[in-house]
Amino acid sequence: MNYLELIQNKIVSDSELRQKLAYWRFRNFKIVFTNGCFDILHLGHIDYLSKASDLGEILIVGVNTDASVKRLKGSHRPINDEYARASVLASLQFVHAVVLFGEDTPYELIKIVQPNILVKGKDYRPEEIIGYDILQQNNGEVVTIDLVEGYSTSLIERKIKESSI
Repeated sequence: MNYLELIQNKIVSDSELRQKLAYWRFRNFKIVFTNGCFDILHLGHIDYLSKASDLGEILIVGVNTDASVKRLKGSHRPINDEYARASVLASLQFVHAVVLFGEDTPYELIKIVQPNILVKGKDYRPEEIIGYDILQQNNGEVVTIDLVEGYSTSLIERKIKESSI
């Protein structure tokens, strides 16, 4: 199998994810879940995702579909389509699965994953994080991670606009 096939195999459907989860749970792996748009992958994302992965053996990343991103961020987004965003994330060695979701929140996906650890950035309070209730019911943990200051897709987008004026 070549590298591109390895990357593509990490991008999974809900049913493929369920199969992988059964295996990982059988092996008693600690499963970490996070989500986002990940429109332009930058240093802040790499720092955040690598720290999330360090919390367990398996990192699953939920990625908003293009339609979901448009609803959340506006008609000018996403910059990169969902397949490109999922592929870039899947190419990271510390990401074990990438799954797209079309809802505005990953709540239904979190119900499927039932992670041991749910991760978001420190810009969220744990009690306000979507899926907090699911983790509480299952003795899971919600962890917030410091964000790298000065790195965000919105900031990159603003810099591009300012330089073109």
